[in-house]
Amino acid sequence: MSNKALQSVSSLKGIGGETEKTLADMGILTLHDLVMTFPYRHEDFRLKNIAETPHNERVTVEGRVESEPSVLFLGKNKSRLQIRLLVGPHLIKVVFFNQAYLKNKIVSGQTITVTGKWDRGRQAISVSHYSAGPKTDNVDFEPMYSLKGSLHQKTFRKFMHQALQEVESDLQELLPYNIRHSYKLLPVQEALQGVHFPKDADHVKQARRRFVYEELLLFQLKMQAIKKVRKEQNKGIAIAYDIHKIKDLIATLPYELTAAQKRVVNEICKDLKEPHRMNRLLQGDVGSGKTVVAAIALYAVITAGFQGALMAPTEILAEQHAESLHDWLSPMGIRIAVLTGSTKTKARRTLHEQLQNGEIDLLIGTHALIQPDVEFRKLGLVITDEQHRFGVEQRRVLRDKGMSPDVLFMTATPIPRTLAITAFGEMDVSIIDEMPAGRKEIETHWVKKELFDQIIKRMVVELKAGNQAYVICPLIEESEKLDVQNAVDVYEQLSSIFHQQFNVGLMHGRLHSTEKDEVMRAFSEGQIQVLVSTTVVEVGVNVPNATFIVIYDAERFGLAQLHQLRGRVGRGSEQSYCILLADPKSEDGKERMLSMTETNDGFKLAEKDLELRGAGDFFGRKQSGVPEFKMADLVHDYRALETARQDAEKFLASDEFWTSEETKYLRTYLEQSGALNGERID
Repeated sequence: MSNKALQSVSSLKGIGGETEKTLADMGILTLHDLVMTFPYRHEDFRLKNIAETPHNERVTVEGRVESEPSVLFLGKNKSRLQIRLLVGPHLIKVVFFNQAYLKNKIVSGQTITVTGKWDRGRQAISVSHYSAGPKTDNVDFEPMYSLKGSLHQKTFRKFMHQALQEVESDLQELLPYNIRHSYKLLPVQEALQGVHFPKDADHVKQARRRFVYEELLLFQLKMQAIKKVRKEQNKGIAIAYDIHKIKDLIATLPYELTAAQKRVVNEICKDLKEPHRMNRLLQGDVGSGKTVVAAIALYAVITAGFQGALMAPTEILAEQHAESLHDWLSPMGIRIAVLTGSTKTKARRTLHEQLQNGEIDLLIGTHALIQPDVEFRKLGLVITDEQHRFGVEQRRVLRDKGMSPDVLFMTATPIPRTLAITAFGEMDVSIIDEMPAGRKEIETHWVKKELFDQIIKRMVVELKAGNQAYVICPLIEESEKLDVQNAVDVYEQLSSIFHQQFNVGLMHGRLHSTEKDEVMRAFSEGQIQVLVSTTVVEVGVNVPNATFIVIYDAERFGLAQLHQLRGRVGRGSEQSYCILLADPKSEDGKERMLSMTETNDGFKLAEKDLELRGAGDFFGRKQSGVPEFKMADLVHDYRALETARQDAEKFLASDEFWTSEETKYLRTYLEQSGALNGERID
């Protein structure tokens, strides 16, 4: 980077101490920081034909004022000024909020230019930008920046103009010529002009194309470099499993594996053979058969003389895994043990000894597996179920037991491919994208709240048939702020309705973990017929007898969470039903309800959820390594992301990348990011 680009922003005319501090709060210290601060949008000031403008779109029009301004005062410092404006043949309303002073500036017969949101139904524009007279300037696209303090857009653009003039000739070109030529990408100087001071719409578009690709390429280079370095540094164990024994196990299963399960088993077994540590994420929708894939992988390492470990987030889930794995693996002579917080001291001591002596082949448990006194004799594979429920440190401790065991993470949360290759970019990803044959799809219905009585009647039919039901609520107790059903009220209501006919249970996040386990165990054993719960029941237990789930205020949940909740039923042979009790006010809310009734495919819903909510909110909070991009949008730029990933892999695999003068700055970026040490710095 040139010396000019590294100059402090205080070197620019008009930037004093206070402005310098404001810019520093925005992360802008140097001229390079400034020119690489991108606008969040471009205001389009081109004049448009109002007859062709879609509803709710921003529009700029020029017209003659046809009425005197009328002002309505709405309270302290709040007002609404309205005029009639003749735009071509169309007489429309123009509304200015909190700009009462314009009453003395706008006069009937005057020509003005306004920009704002077009309400097609009301034939009105809510103004965000106004200028007296016809449009005379040649600015069609004006960048809008996220600013802090008292900094104004006009002032910031003035600083940007100065900075670009200073550094433009010295800017380093990160992208090699052949890449720019192949994809027809603008050079960095021209692209920066297109972002900050565009000539026209196409200039903005081409500038964005260049920086979207650059951002995604840099990110993918970092991810692929981390993966490459970790693979080279983490010399693992080449596990020589017995393929014949694995085939014998698969032959004993009560059903044939799906094509997706077979593909994933092959991917995992290929990793096990390699002398590098496996670091793989296994994604599969609820009921897609991840557990049997895990069983085959664990059996594979055991046939080679190693031990396996499977960690689950709750005791009940650990016990259910143990039950399934016992059914499949015990006939093959595999010795299985379970370790949880409830394991008694004496039994724990015996288990520790057997584990160290190699008398236990497979240990299944909760976070109790990562205690310091749990020592394996020869650990070959670690599987973490619902990996996002454990902290990074907890996963690391289990992974570090033994001599570099292979690692497999499992999740039932379908993650769109675009997020999987960013959030888990340094991992290999396997996907079970097929459901077992003969599995009945859950019938999903969107029902308005006034039909609650009919839902209860339908629930009673299921309960009388010997089945069970979930009722999910967003809150624990009544809230004055949110008009949503709460678990305590619903529990009391249903207890009153069912009286002594059916047992109703209550579960929520404020219960102690042992209390939650007791309630869940009572439900899974059939002692409770109706379980009223908050979303703590979202991931976990398998209750094949549960065939009916009602989700109150379903519009308040994202699609991914609704799908996870729906997956609590449909686990047995009986037809199951999901009732979405919702009166959504927004279009997004209605679209989510319709999407849920149209498909049971978790990956399709995950893509839709990503589209509706955006990448940053997909996981419910800013987490899981999803990066904040300045220009790229993971929803709309997924093709560029895939291209960047492929290019990054080719770069790192070629000798030319590590020696060429053209890729020098990309190598410098990798060094500074820590990726070449196998570190991930977000």
